[in-house]
Amino acid sequence: MARTNSDDLLMEDDLAAAFLGNDEELAAPVETEETALIEDDIPQDEISEPVEDEWENTDDFPGQLAVDVYETADKLVVKARTAGISKSDLDVSISDNILTISGVLSGGEDEQTTRWHIQECYWGEFSRTIALPVQVREDENSVKAELKDGVLTITFEKEKTEQPKKIAIQ
Repeated sequence: MARTNSDDLLMEDDLAAAFLGNDEELAAPVETEETALIEDDIPQDEISEPVEDEWENTDDFPGQLAVDVYETADKLVVKARTAGISKSDLDVSISDNILTISGVLSGGEDEQTTRWHIQECYWGEFSRTIALPVQVREDENSVKAELKDGVLTITFEKEKTEQPKKIAIQ
């Protein structure tokens, strides 16, 4: 449906009313035949107010680290953006071709903070487990981990696999 200038004016009036505090018209719910039917079908004891803090408690879910994984002819490389994390707060391990990178990003809380206005940065524990796409050597001499300029780079030597051998059928 095409919009007209009068539609834009209505939106501007609604927005102005919302920002200028004249929101009495917006606060009153408009009951239509559809909403009346829906509300009639729901028992009153099942209607609840929305919970505003539902997503704020993320203590049980560690953040997940974004990674890039690529390979060259003889190496497999995993890169992760880890800005603000010190080496002592990182833990990198590998077992059975499964790589785990975990740690703690601290510094998000200021004891004098009384009210947050915007909080987009993740602070706290994070973890990422990756099944590596190719077999790699897991010994200490074949793996190199480097933290430089906020980027963790882990380089693995790929396991040398024998090329398939042709079997002659007799």
